[in-house]
Formats: sequence, C-alpha cells, structure tokens
Amino acid sequence: MIFMIRGVEETARETIELIVRIKELMLDYKHRLRANYKFYSQDLLNNLFKHPYTKIEFVVNDIGVSRLTAANYLNKLSDDNMLRKDKLGTGNYYINEALFDLLTKR
Repeated sequence: MIFMIRGVEETARETIELIVRIKELMLDYKHRLRANYKFYSQDLLNNLFKHPYTKIEFVVNDIGVSRLTAANYLNKLSDDNMLRKDKLGTGNYYINEALFDLLTKR
C-alpha cells in the first residue's frame, strides 16, 4: 500500500513540475511574441501551446484569420526559429520544439 502511495506522490510531483515548466515556456513565448510581432494575440499563443504542433487550418479556426494570414504568421515564426516547419504530404506542420522537448524528455 505504501509503495502505491509513493508512486502516486512521485507522479504528482513530476506532473506539477511539468506544468510549471510549460507555464514558464508559455510566458517566455508571450514576451517574445509581444516584443517582436504585431500579430501577437492570446489566442495565437494558446494555439501554439494547445499541442506541440499546429497547422494553418488550426490557426484559421482558433484565431479567425484567413488562410493566407495564418500561413504568413506561422511562416514568420518558423523563419525566426520560434517554430520548426515540417512538410508532411501536402501540408505543413509547425512544431513548437521547446514544448515538444518538455513533453518527451521526462
């Protein structure tokens, strides 16, 4: 019984640490976006952290901009190394590498 409680306790600590690190990373992105891009919005920031990747269609739906505008935003963030652009099939995926690293290096 004690073994199970310790396991739950350890999992809770790891989860809290992960949440704190994601929050810190999100705050860093918020400051960088606000300082360097006229197109900053909380909805865009939320989109970049909803999953470790995003697509043009997700940005269109989440922040209500045109497909061309969403592509321009994501390509600019990719050009500036805030996201990594990967082509898969006919679509592009924009990967938040910092978030991906946090989620996979546990």
